[in-house]
Amino acid sequence: MSLRQFREVSLGKLTTQLEALRAERAAVPATRATEIGAESIRLLKARGMGSDAIRVGSDAPDFSLPNQNGKIVRLRELLKDGPVVLSFYRGSWCPFCNLQLRALQDALPQILELGATLVAVSPELPDGSLTWVDRHSLTFSVLSDLGNTVAKQYGLVFRLGDEHVQALKERGQYLTAINGEDGANELPIPATFVINTAGVVEVTCVDPDHTYRVDPDHIIRYLESL
Repeated sequence: MSLRQFREVSLGKLTTQLEALRAERAAVPATRATEIGAESIRLLKARGMGSDAIRVGSDAPDFSLPNQNGKIVRLRELLKDGPVVLSFYRGSWCPFCNLQLRALQDALPQILELGATLVAVSPELPDGSLTWVDRHSLTFSVLSDLGNTVAKQYGLVFRLGDEHVQALKERGQYLTAINGEDGANELPIPATFVINTAGVVEVTCVDPDHTYRVDPDHIIRYLESL
């Protein structure tokens, strides 16, 4: 199942919220930062960013990453208890990521009831992840992927141009401080995967446009079909 197929089904709450945020931003005069961000999305699409991401039917790369409490979480261990919903996001500084993670938290009881585990991954330093979890009362694991090591294995990472990095700094978003030196000029494109207990990817939702995310309602719908 692909992102395009998810978009063809009825809208969920997160999809509606994202549409409202895009409309809100479009209604105000563009800033240098928003113009650079829009150009970045255009270039990523032109380059076919996301086409090299892990595909349905592929073995999901295993990983071991620290969560917000410093505990090491390994994918293969999670899969012993059921399928895993694995979501990569840019960072807690991104308002579209904020909406997505809150929506995932709202959907967590249903995801757990269906026997799956939810984990989110970003390149943020562990201290930043902990602050985010405390602020929004997230009860699923938020993993710190320093240097985007795992995101690169999943084919999701792109390098930001100097102008883009500077525009983020002007908005107070210093990626060196947020992600560390190894992640100062790179970000993952948002992506969500559903991985079965054999470690095989069954669903991929990847988009170079960070203003779009798969709706948790659609993930739940898929889990219900298993």
